[in-house]
Amino acid sequence: MQEKLTALYERLSHDDDLMGESNSISNQKQMLSEYAESHGLTPYIHFTDDGISGTRFDRPGFVSMMDAIKAGQIGTVIIKDMSRLGRDYLMVGQIQEMLRQKQVRLVAINDGHDSLNGDDDFLPFRNIMNEWYAKDTSKKIRSTFKAKGNSGKHVASTTPYGYLKDPENKEHWIVDEEAAQVVRRIFQMTMDGYGPYQIAKKLKEDQVEIPAVHMARHGAGLWQGRVDEIKDPYAWGSSTVAGILKKREYLGHTVNFKTRKHFKDKKSHYVSEDNWTVFEDTQEAIIDQETFDNVQRIRKNVRRYPDGWGEAHPLTGLMYCADCGSKMYVHRVNNGKRIPQYTCSAYSKVPVGTLCPTQHRINADIVMELIKDLLKAIAEYSHLNREEFIETVKTTQSSQQSGEIVRLKSRLAEAKKRLQELEKLICRIYEDNILGKLPDERYAVLDGQYSKEQKELTEEISDLEAEVAGYENGRRSAERFIALVDKYQNFDELTTYMLNEFVEKILVHERDRKGSQQTTQEIEIYFNFVGRYLPPHFGEVQLTPEEKEELRKREARKDRLHQNYLRRKAKRIRRQSKRKKESRDRGKEGSNPAGRYCERCVCASVDASGCRTKERGGKCMKELKPMIHDEKNGLDYILVGDYYIPLIHVAEETRDIGFYGSLRRNYLKDYKQALYSQLMMTGKLWSYLADLNEICVERRNTMMDQMMEAEGVTEELKGKDQMEWLRRVNNIRNRVDEVILNELVYV
Repeated sequence: MQEKLTALYERLSHDDDLMGESNSISNQKQMLSEYAESHGLTPYIHFTDDGISGTRFDRPGFVSMMDAIKAGQIGTVIIKDMSRLGRDYLMVGQIQEMLRQKQVRLVAINDGHDSLNGDDDFLPFRNIMNEWYAKDTSKKIRSTFKAKGNSGKHVASTTPYGYLKDPENKEHWIVDEEAAQVVRRIFQMTMDGYGPYQIAKKLKEDQVEIPAVHMARHGAGLWQGRVDEIKDPYAWGSSTVAGILKKREYLGHTVNFKTRKHFKDKKSHYVSEDNWTVFEDTQEAIIDQETFDNVQRIRKNVRRYPDGWGEAHPLTGLMYCADCGSKMYVHRVNNGKRIPQYTCSAYSKVPVGTLCPTQHRINADIVMELIKDLLKAIAEYSHLNREEFIETVKTTQSSQQSGEIVRLKSRLAEAKKRLQELEKLICRIYEDNILGKLPDERYAVLDGQYSKEQKELTEEISDLEAEVAGYENGRRSAERFIALVDKYQNFDELTTYMLNEFVEKILVHERDRKGSQQTTQEIEIYFNFVGRYLPPHFGEVQLTPEEKEELRKREARKDRLHQNYLRRKAKRIRRQSKRKKESRDRGKEGSNPAGRYCERCVCASVDASGCRTKERGGKCMKELKPMIHDEKNGLDYILVGDYYIPLIHVAEETRDIGFYGSLRRNYLKDYKQALYSQLMMTGKLWSYLADLNEICVERRNTMMDQMMEAEGVTEELKGKDQMEWLRRVNNIRNRVDEVILNELVYV
């Protein structure tokens, strides 16, 4: 039988190194070797881990020793003390149990422990104290870094891509112009509409070194001395590009405490931005604030790529439905022309039309042309009437914010006052409880209530102060918009970069005549810094009386053609229904012994002699008059197949029956067939539906105005938070529609 070995395990971490030479690897080896030789525990083998924390158990030397133990090669393990084995009392306890099961002797020299002598009851407490030591050391180191970080100094061991440490002052960063050009290019391409994957692909094609290789070449970064391990020095990834686009350091700021380490695993874990500490303007900026903000806004919008085409439209991420607030996605008509059109994303979600009633379809090229015309008009207005332009911009921007900021400041003052009152109340009930005036049970209830309210108010005050600061900063944003207009005084084409610089969002309304291409459609364009802005008289066209009359005729013709289409559709449906009935009647046997029908008279059977209907005194269908007149009701009838249809002159109705009229018509067809037939026969159906639709629309508008005023849904709210305004308006619209449908339509 092979003799088992004695394992001598030595470990030294950076923290242990602070204790001096007595804890060094060489001293540990000497101590363990002398003990093994003096006690006859030979032959022995050394397992060593140098510079690795005891909170980790993936140490190479320790893993090798455990593999040898599991293989049955080790009979005894000798360590200086139990802290060398590890500083996690739970893991150390599991290791001890495993050694016991493997019948491996464990000796901790300084702790006086030898498993051969039985269990040591005090040993678990030593393991706990060893873990506490690691935790305490970690806390001290973390406090040192926190003090350094709070002073405004960089706590990161390496600089971000684009910066290098100043050789004369390691606490100061200088711009690495070669890498900075790549960073600016990445932000520029994002503004031009490229995604991280496309940017990474382009950088790889242009043979641009990845950050790890570039930093190592300058003696910085985490890959110093390991560049040979990188197989492809130009293998840019989309995650790398996305990470660069998020770094605030490129604004010239110092951002500390973005990650946090646990004393056990020593791994960095990202924390929320609320826990970051930011010091502004500590080094030279690579990216300006406007570009950075625009890029963050672009990155928040998911870019939807149309199936089959592999490209995103510049407007993607900017288009929103004005009715439901959902994003609008681009589609390209597959007819060879690839015309981009935007539709509401909520409309097509099953069941279709539930979340949003219509598609809100709009041609993207038309929107691009409108934005271009609007920017040209703004630039022209700025050039011709400079002072008036500046005044209108500031007035527009302040009008959208003034009312809201007054409300915020008022609420902020109330919250701060109440917070001071709570401080006094908490102190008072505490004194009353100490003096015996307030029972403990009542004190606990009041203290809980006041503490909860105090916490909520503190959070609300923090949010309100941030909003007020945002509005205060927004007052200066009018100048930023004016400067942006001056930047593009003369331009020929609207680029994607310009689009992202100017436009914040675009709201698209439904067409005035749904389903028609030749109609008006309202869109709202909101600019960065100022919100919705239109120069005076933009879009206004003065029409001559002749042009107005021509426009009226065109609209009347469109309505007339639409009505004719509806009539043709109704006739086609009736004919189809009639053919189905005739087919069913012809399939019935019994009244036709011969199994044949007259070719001229579809209602009578024949025999070999000819038409029997005529023989019985009836008339063959071939001999019926094509048109007859009924003296009783004064109506003329026309022969259609084997039916006489009344000839009813229907007065020309140019009005559209609209949404409510269509619902009423369907309801009459299904549940009020007698009334529906009567209106159809008298030619009053369309006028009846058009009148009803107008009544419903008028009542809807009245009720919505009243409810919006009662619930505070104002233009001030629209200017502050467009999405919240849309949500409330849609909620009111749904409630109003429910009332109208129940009281006017479905009755």
